[in-house]
Amino acid sequence: MACCSSRRRSAGRGASSVADQTAIETAGAQAAPGANQALLSAVLSAIPAEAVLASQVARGAEVEIRVRREALHAVLRMLRDDPRFDFQQCMDICGVDWPGRPERFEVVYNLLSMTHNHRIRVITTTNAETPVPTVVDLWPSATWFEREAWDMYGIVFEGQTDLRRILTDYGFEGHPLRKDFPLTGFVEVRYDPERQAVVYEPVKLTQDFRNFDFLSPWEGMTTLPGDEKVHLNRITRE
Repeated sequence: MACCSSRRRSAGRGASSVADQTAIETAGAQAAPGANQALLSAVLSAIPAEAVLASQVARGAEVEIRVRREALHAVLRMLRDDPRFDFQQCMDICGVDWPGRPERFEVVYNLLSMTHNHRIRVITTTNAETPVPTVVDLWPSATWFEREAWDMYGIVFEGQTDLRRILTDYGFEGHPLRKDFPLTGFVEVRYDPERQAVVYEPVKLTQDFRNFDFLSPWEGMTTLPGDEKVHLNRITRE
């Protein structure tokens, strides 16, 4: 009896899942370029014009707005709280480094509304010294994203009380996704069996070899180190 009852419940859940998936696919199909443009127009009408630097529907499907750093928190709060948008989830916060710009970092917020099945990308800019307001009060999970952006780029979030390393080691120097960060880093890490501890040592490569533009071995070399045995075997067989 219990087994039959379980089957009936499973069948019910399966039918519901199919119906839910159909509804999701239908809503996704309706999110055509026209719908995205309508979303962008509605968002722009709800934001003070002076807060917006640029906007677009990128590639016909990605709603994107660029806002002033000072207005960022208010804009994100509106996008979360306004029932027309209802962006309940901050899916990701990431950084982009443009070293040649006065404000070299772009901070990108990717938001999702499960209620309306739409997304938006909000972008602001900053430099290494000027903090960006934290959004952990809007989305508590943003702590993880802000820590990662600080760890990788050195972007500071004002009001974030837990700005610690998250991907690199706590003793790591610098921010590895900055374009000016040396490819080899500053230190080498290895386990020393004699000391039974992790050891940090200066990188043995000289600075001259940190930046190079040598010909790729895959394009310029006819043989690679270690191929000698292959050639010897061929000669022996011949």
